[in-house]
Amino acid sequence: MNKKNLAGMIFLLCTLPGYISPVWAIEPFTVKDIRVEGIQRTEAGTVFSYLPIKVGDTMDNEKSAEAIHALYATGFFKDVRLKVEQGVLIVQVQERPSIASIEVNGVKDFPKDQLKESMKYAGLAEARIFDKGVLDKATQELKRQYVARGKYAVKVTTTVTELERNRVSIVFNVVEGEISKIKQINLIGNHAYPEYELLDLMKLETPGWFSWFSSSDQYSKQKLSADIEAIRSFYMDNGYMEFNIDSTQVSITPDKKDIYITINLTEGEKYTIADVSVSGDMLIPKAEIEKLLQVKAGDTFSRKAMTETSKKIAERLGQDGYAFANVNAIPEIDKEKHQVSFNFVVDHGQRVYIHRINIAGNNKTRDEVIRREFRQTEGEWFDVDKIKKSKQRVDKLDYFSEVNIETPAVQGAADQVDVNMSVKEKSTGNISVGAGYSSGEGLVLTGSVSQANLFGTGNYLSTQVNTGKVNQVYSVSYTNPYYTDHGVSRGFDIYKRNTDSQSTAISQYSSHTLGAGVRLGVPMAEDQTVSFGLAIENTKLGYFSTSSARLLEYINVSGSTSSDMLATIGWGRDSLDSAIYTTEGTLQRVFAEISLPVFDMRYYKLNYQHQWFHPLGKDVSLMLHGEAGVASGYGGKELPFFKNYYAGGPGSVRGYEANSLGPRDSANAILGGTRRVLGGAELLMPFPGTGNEKSVRLSGFVDAGTVFGPGNQMGDAGMRYSTGVAVTWISPVGPLKFSYAVPIHKQPEDRLQRFQFTLGSVF
Repeated sequence: MNKKNLAGMIFLLCTLPGYISPVWAIEPFTVKDIRVEGIQRTEAGTVFSYLPIKVGDTMDNEKSAEAIHALYATGFFKDVRLKVEQGVLIVQVQERPSIASIEVNGVKDFPKDQLKESMKYAGLAEARIFDKGVLDKATQELKRQYVARGKYAVKVTTTVTELERNRVSIVFNVVEGEISKIKQINLIGNHAYPEYELLDLMKLETPGWFSWFSSSDQYSKQKLSADIEAIRSFYMDNGYMEFNIDSTQVSITPDKKDIYITINLTEGEKYTIADVSVSGDMLIPKAEIEKLLQVKAGDTFSRKAMTETSKKIAERLGQDGYAFANVNAIPEIDKEKHQVSFNFVVDHGQRVYIHRINIAGNNKTRDEVIRREFRQTEGEWFDVDKIKKSKQRVDKLDYFSEVNIETPAVQGAADQVDVNMSVKEKSTGNISVGAGYSSGEGLVLTGSVSQANLFGTGNYLSTQVNTGKVNQVYSVSYTNPYYTDHGVSRGFDIYKRNTDSQSTAISQYSSHTLGAGVRLGVPMAEDQTVSFGLAIENTKLGYFSTSSARLLEYINVSGSTSSDMLATIGWGRDSLDSAIYTTEGTLQRVFAEISLPVFDMRYYKLNYQHQWFHPLGKDVSLMLHGEAGVASGYGGKELPFFKNYYAGGPGSVRGYEANSLGPRDSANAILGGTRRVLGGAELLMPFPGTGNEKSVRLSGFVDAGTVFGPGNQMGDAGMRYSTGVAVTWISPVGPLKFSYAVPIHKQPEDRLQRFQFTLGSVF
C-alpha cells in the first residue's frame, strides 16, 4: 500500500458541526504494527493504552477518527496525526508542554502557598500538563477572591515563558489595589421613616470608626440581600403589608475606589387588623387555640406576629402527635379602609407516632449516653416539646460541637415518623501544662489531665494542679452522671487547698486544707436536681507578723489545726438553653454547708443564686442575676474566719480589687463577713465583626454587692456599684474574660481595679 497521510484532517472533518460522513474514504487495511513518534515525556505504553486500535485490527475512516479523538481527550497532546506505511500505523504526536514552575508576585492579602494550593485543585500545578484554559480559569478565580475582599481594582496578568525540553514557566503578576469602600447609600421612596433609621437596620454602611474591624463598608451582594430583607421585615412588622423593593442599583467609580448603592422602595399604606378568627378541625378546645393568637383586632399588622401565631398553633398540635399540622393565615384585605382580617385555618393532619430513633456521628460516644438524654421514646406519640427537650439535653452534655435533629416521615406509613439525630463530636479530653494570668491571682501555673466523656461512657475524670500567688489547688475528681438508670449521679473528690493572703487586701494568714468527699445528685424533675455530699477536711492555719488580732485570738482559742466533717445539701433548677452561649432560661441554686458535730467545728452556710436570661432580639439577651448568703456558728461556736464571705473583683462586683469589699479592722485589712448580697444586670451580644461565631460575646453590665460582718445591720457596710463593658471568649485553652468597670458610690478606703481579666483555664 502506498504511503497515505491520514492526518488530523480526518479529526477536523469528523468534528465539524453537522458532520455525517467522511468527505473522502480510505481503503481499509489490516494493522501489522504500530509505531509512536514525537513523544518526549510520555511513555509509549501510555499512548498504546489510550489508543483504541491494536495490531491485527482493521483500520478504516471510523477507526481513524476514534483514535484521534481518544488521544486528544487525554489532554497530553496538542497535535495528533496518523500515517500508514506498508501496513504499519504511525502515530505522530506533539506533546503539550509541562509546567516547570509557578511564581506569584505582588500578593500581600493571601499566603502564596495557599494560592498555589488552590491552583492545584483547579489543575494548575508544577509538573502537570499546561492548559491555557486552566490558566485562564485560575486567573479569574484569583481575581474573584480579591473582589470578595472588596478589591475591585485588582489586576492580574500572566506571563508564560517557554523553556527547553518542552516546558513552560508561569508568572502571575498581581496589582492588588485598594479596597473599594461604600461611599454612599441612598434610599428613595421612604416617607414614614427617616433614612438614618432605615440605614441603622443595615449591616452595610459608609466608613466609620469601627468599619475597619467589621468590614461593614465593603460591598457584598449577600450582605446587601440580607439588608434588603431586614428593611422589608421592618416595614412588614410595622403595618406596611404592601411594601415593596422596586429596584437596587450598585455602581462603582471609574477608579474602582468608591461604591454607590441606591435602593428604590414603595412603602404603601399602613394596615391595621380588623378581625382575627380561627377555623378548621382543631381537635383541641378552640378557646385554647385562641389564647395562642399573637394578634387581635385593632393591632397594627405584623408579619412576625402572624408567623409566630401559626408556629405556636402548629407546635401546640405537635404536642398531641400531629407532626404535620398546617396552619394558614387567610387574609381578607380592605384597601379602602386599609384594614385586613385574618382567618387561621387549621389542618391538623394525621396523628403520628415515633417509629425509630436513629443516631449518627457518634464514633466515640456510646449510643446509650445519648439515648438516655432523650425524652421522646420509640412507639410513643410524636411530641414536639419532648423532641426539643431531647435535643437541648444532648447539646448541654457538651460532648458535641453540633447537634441536629430531623423527623422524616416513614416511607409507606402515613402515621409514622423517624427521629434522626446527627452529632459532630468534639474533643472532650485535655492534657495540658500551661500558664495563665489573673488580675487577682497573678501568674497561675496549671497542669491537668481530664476527660469529660471517659471511654465514651459520659463519666468524668480529672486530675488538676493549680498554682497561684494566693490560692493553690491539687485535686482528683470522678463523676458518674448515671450511677443508676434513673439518673442519680455519684462523684468522689480528693483535694488539697493552700491559701496565702499576704499579697491581698484581706486579713493576712495562710491555710493548708486536705480533704476528701463523696456526693450524690438526684433528679427530682426534668430540670431540677437535689444534691447531697459528705466530706472530711483537716485545716492547718498559719499567721504572720502583720496578721490581725482576730486571727491570733482565733488560734489561741481554737488552735491552729482543726478537723471538720462537712455535710452539704443543695437544690438546683436549670432551664438554660445552652451551657456556653446562653440566650434564655433560668438557673436557680440553693446550697447549704453544715459542719456536723463530730469534731470541734460548728457552723453553717446558706446560699441562694438566681440567673435569668431573656432574649431581646435575634442576637441580644438580657441577663439578671442575684445572690444572697448567710453564715454563722452554732452550739456556742463562732464561724471560722476563713469561712467568711468576700466580695469584689471578677465574679462579684467588677471594678473593685478582688475580695476587697466588706468590714475592715483598725489596720484597714479586709475581714470578710457573715452575710453577702450580690446582684446585677448584663446585656449580652455578639462581638462586632464575628458574624455567627458563638465563642466571643460582648456585654455591658451593672454590678452591685457588699459583705456584712457580725452585728452589722443591712446597709452598714455600704453597697458598692459599678458599670462597664466585658468580653468573654471561650477559647480552645479555656475561658478568657476581660472587663473594664467604672466604680460607683466608691468610698475613700476602697481599693479600685478598673481593668480586670482572667487568662487561661483556671480551676
